[in-house]
Amino acid sequence: MEKQLKRYRMYINGQWTDSVSGETFESYNPATGEPWSIVPKGNSEDVDRAVRAAYQAFEDSSWSRMTYTQRGKLLRRLGDLIAERAEELAKFETLDNGKLLREMRGQLNYLPEFYYYFAGLADKIHGETLPIDKPDMFVFAGREPLGVVAAITPWNSPLYLTTLKLAPALAAGNTIVIKPSEATSASLLELMPLVEEAGFPPGVVNVVTGFGDPVGSALTSHPLVSRVAFTGGPESARRVVVNTAQNFARLSLELGGKSPNIVFDDADPHNAAMGIVAGIFGAAGQSCVAGSRAFVHADIYDKVMEHLVKRAAAIKIGDPFASETEMGPLAIPAQLQRVEEYVQAGLEEGARLALGGKRPDGMGKGWYYTPTVFENVQNYMKIAQEEIFGPVLSVIPFRREEEVVQMANQSKYGLAAGIWTRDVGRAHRVAKAIRAGIVWVNTYRSISPIAPIGGMKYSGYGREGGMEAIYEYTQSKVVWINTSSEPMPDPFIMR
Repeated sequence: MEKQLKRYRMYINGQWTDSVSGETFESYNPATGEPWSIVPKGNSEDVDRAVRAAYQAFEDSSWSRMTYTQRGKLLRRLGDLIAERAEELAKFETLDNGKLLREMRGQLNYLPEFYYYFAGLADKIHGETLPIDKPDMFVFAGREPLGVVAAITPWNSPLYLTTLKLAPALAAGNTIVIKPSEATSASLLELMPLVEEAGFPPGVVNVVTGFGDPVGSALTSHPLVSRVAFTGGPESARRVVVNTAQNFARLSLELGGKSPNIVFDDADPHNAAMGIVAGIFGAAGQSCVAGSRAFVHADIYDKVMEHLVKRAAAIKIGDPFASETEMGPLAIPAQLQRVEEYVQAGLEEGARLALGGKRPDGMGKGWYYTPTVFENVQNYMKIAQEEIFGPVLSVIPFRREEEVVQMANQSKYGLAAGIWTRDVGRAHRVAKAIRAGIVWVNTYRSISPIAPIGGMKYSGYGREGGMEAIYEYTQSKVVWINTSSEPMPDPFIMR
């Protein structure tokens, strides 16, 4: 008997709708390699419908007339609804991208905090008066929303990475059109009933599903889009940058990294090894901030490697819905192929496998790969310089602080870094010297709605999270008021 696949529809202007063309595509369960749902395949007409709905909602609707406090209450209500249905949403995330249900459950239980934080900020977006150098002039500056926001989100953490855009955009008073990854559209579409239930007016939040071309291209170049928030890879980002030349939309890019995890000789070897494991094998290495380069001081290198390899070898690979599983599959088959190609490249360049380097046995058609650790790695090798986005770690020894800082910064990326040391002075020195937007000391992958996220160099620009995100979704307006009762002088009479 043929299995019935779940059918989804897009969400535009408060309505559930098929694509204009009627075309669809299948979404796959990474744990089985089998299709489980059918998603509308949008095109430029669908994008235009969604953007125009968002523009109308921004220009003339109950949303545009709401106070900031009222908007904040809607965001808080949405956070409450997510908290109530976190388990259900987590299951859809796991089904669509293969991450552990345990991990997604924790992420979804924490996700409401982002909505609460930005709900609290909604009516605190204030301006300032300016001590202007002109008599009889009262001048003040305020901040206003930009308009229609286009959000392009990836497949590794769909709801979390959407929230980093959605919550501040709405708190600032914008409307939004979201294009999720074609590989993971389900959880975002499952969120839309909650958006509706929370009370957001039609057109404020819209979702168009489909592929980068034509949906992403049409959305990021649409003349009514004022802001583009993109998370993904550098090649797609280059196209987005070109597209925004058409509409002059503001742009933020979060493009991943090749993050260094640095272990100094005074660190506890076991503690540091667990931090390295968490940084690269959590989420099967499919994290923008994955600590894929471990720099370990030569004096404790052997001890750290002993703990690291022992724990990584014991990681339980399996069904992401099972409570005992510690690492699930990769999200898409192209990613599995990419990981295999990089492992082969590492071997060809002379790196040595300390662990893994293959697909595990007994996983059927699922897209699984074993935790992989490379030794004898030179910092110039492809596996040490290019983002793999999988469970592949390069371990490199060092001796001097200046040496490791130089090696850590010898990368085109600059998103995150980890430092393991008991020396407070060293922690501050190295954190300052590392060219990365996020630095963790004696921890890794910690997040909070209060803390901004963003990178340097090829890791992109702009910030998500924290108060900085509000500035990313607003623009300044200066108002001059002449308080004098004197008549306006003739502009052509010079005194």
